[in-house]
Order: sequence, then C-alpha cells, then structure tokens
Amino acid sequence: MKRLAIYCGSATPSDPVYIDSARAIGRTLAERGIGVVYGGGRLGLMGAVADGALAAGGEVIGVIPQALVDAEVAHRGLTELHVVAGMHARKAAFTDLADGFVTIPGGTGTMDELWEALSWAQLGYHADPVGLLNVAGYYDHLIAFWEKSAEVGFLRPQHRNLLIVDDTLDGLLTKMAAHVPTQPIVRMKTSDL
Repeated sequence: MKRLAIYCGSATPSDPVYIDSARAIGRTLAERGIGVVYGGGRLGLMGAVADGALAAGGEVIGVIPQALVDAEVAHRGLTELHVVAGMHARKAAFTDLADGFVTIPGGTGTMDELWEALSWAQLGYHADPVGLLNVAGYYDHLIAFWEKSAEVGFLRPQHRNLLIVDDTLDGLLTKMAAHVPTQPIVRMKTSDL
C-alpha cells in the first residue's frame, strides 16, 4: 500500500486520546513510507493526522470541496491540495488516489465515507482493503452493528470480512496487507443474491 485514505473527524473531542492517536497515525504512516490521502482540513483529527505525517516527512494529499476552502478550513501546508466541486468528487478522488481506506474516530461525514468505501467494495467498484481502527473502543457499537447485519442476512457471508477491524494501527495494517478481494455483487449469479 503506497497511499491510504484516512477518514476521520474535523472535530477536536475533549479526550486527548483521539487527537494524540490521529497524530501518531500520521507519523507512523509517514515512517513506513505510506502516503496519506485525507479530507484536506486543518482542524480536529484531520489536521492532527496531516500534521503528524508532515512532521515525519511524509506525503500528505488533501482533497477538499471549494465550499470548505471558502470557509477557511483548508490545510495550506500539504504536499498537494486538490480542490473539488463537492463531496461526491472528493470521495471519488479518495478512491482514485489511495490503495486502501482507514477509518479512525469521526462523526457523520466519516461514516458516510466508510459506508461508501464498503458499499463500493461490495459492488466491485474497487478491491482495496477497508480498515476500521477502533481507538479507545470508539467503534464497539458499530462493529456490533456490522456483525448483526451479517447475522440477520443483510450482509452476505462473502462480504462479512470486507470491514477489517483492529485496536492497533500495526495490527490493522498487517491485516490490510493480507487482504484478499472478495466476490463483488456484480460478478454474482442471481441465485447468490
């Protein structure tokens, strides 16, 4: 994996574990020679990931909608900053620029990005690994929801392992490196659906 799209929040939670982990994630990826593709913001976890990677000499590519540039939240010290028309173009650029996706804590926008990466993997629009870093148990309930979806049949058995989960970045990157693409929906027979 040469570049990973990092999905995360632009907020700064009161518990420093989230900002500290985001900064460490950026630094660790840079130290491993893995570039960061992210939302292009300077605030919250977004800014911490970018700053951590940049401080360690890493490549950081931001993709940000013009409206957010106009709101003055763009990070101006990145390796590259791509300004796009809107959120759809932003998410498409993440897929084009990255070899995989890592979701760390965030809110609604982060969930939108994660679910789209998973949905596109199910459909066969990409075959890249989709990781979820469960920092401080933040995603415990989301992981339970994913398992419940599989249990009741909304998630096909061949897609259950599309969401790669770990509590540590090292563990997550190891699992993602071993990712084997699954059979996408577009290649299934009607009887399998």
